[in-house]
Amino acid sequence: MPPETENRAGGSNGSPGKILIVAGEASGDLHGSSLVRAIHRLRPHIRFYGIGGRNLEDAGVEIVAHSSEMAVVGLTEVFAKLNFILGTFFSLKRSLREEKPDLVILIDYPDFNIPLARAAKKRGVKVFYYISPQVWAWRKGRIRSIRKCVDHMAVIFPFEQAMYREAGVDATFVGHPLLDSAKRKYSREEALRAFGLEDHVTTVAILPGSREGEVTRLLPVMMGAAEILKEKFAPIQFVLPLADTLKPDLVEGIAKDFAVPVHIVRDSIYDVLGISDAAIVTSGTATVETALMETPMVVIYKVSGFTYLVGRLLIDVDHIAMANIIAGKTTVPELIQNDATPERIAKEIAQILTNDVKRADMKQELKKVREKMGEPGAAERAAQLAIALLEKTEVEKMRS
Repeated sequence: MPPETENRAGGSNGSPGKILIVAGEASGDLHGSSLVRAIHRLRPHIRFYGIGGRNLEDAGVEIVAHSSEMAVVGLTEVFAKLNFILGTFFSLKRSLREEKPDLVILIDYPDFNIPLARAAKKRGVKVFYYISPQVWAWRKGRIRSIRKCVDHMAVIFPFEQAMYREAGVDATFVGHPLLDSAKRKYSREEALRAFGLEDHVTTVAILPGSREGEVTRLLPVMMGAAEILKEKFAPIQFVLPLADTLKPDLVEGIAKDFAVPVHIVRDSIYDVLGISDAAIVTSGTATVETALMETPMVVIYKVSGFTYLVGRLLIDVDHIAMANIIAGKTTVPELIQNDATPERIAKEIAQILTNDVKRADMKQELKKVREKMGEPGAAERAAQLAIALLEKTEVEKMRS
């Protein structure tokens, strides 16, 4: 191999290299930052630019649009941000011509990222997709698009590798990135003291999501359940780990309308879950985080009526909670749409708190789910795959 291609600190011919990365949601911002740092350990001088949040920015990415402005849920909810999203898309599409990135890294966010992958492919830029869209749940036809425009998929659930390879997509299971971060920083005593909570008191975590829309829809329902539980269990305390994509004023403004105190804390989801007897969790990444901490939970979700009706027609899975999907059975209760009421939530949480056998069985099943999610080191394994694509690009440029 020519000496210049062996220079791990730069691209071909000693140039530093440039990567466009797109993480349109909070979880992608977190996992993307770990990937960027892992790539920088292999290629310290690569320049990153793209869409992300605080985590990617802290990792050294030049942010051209913030992920908090891009994250939406459902069909009706997208219209409020459509102009911004389209403007950002065409800006990145132009950058493929003007910035000439050596690689595009896309993280989930398929309705934006798959069209961008097509645009990159047309310009001859290799595409690395980290964290698969949930094509196994709905719109399975997207696999055909992925096969045409994605050079390699790094997937985080074991069943995804077989699914993609059967469809002719080059895919590698790298493990789930949360396995590296799902750790407590404090002992139980330290966490209780830091959060202003009492020991020997039943503790319930409230995880309303990371997007303003879902928090506005679901937190009132969760707080209603908390009011009911407060009447049934005394003493009981509630704690809410605030996602860094949310403003405290939003959550505090909703919570103050209910006759039950809730302790709101930042950047401590694993410590919160670690001291909680049960959790009320919005469907999404938080269900995986809760499963990894083996905390018994009730999963809820609610969208607009129109989005729900369309979803019923398109979604082809028996469960919405990843813990249940990975397990292949119902390990934690799911309350969707009209079933997501304060009364139903409180009833399910009460059963967890009062039924020792049910609680122990749920914890055991969640432990099995964790074991199925692979080993720590997902970002490092994904970084090696991304660098391999980058090196392939470098060799092709030298030959052309």
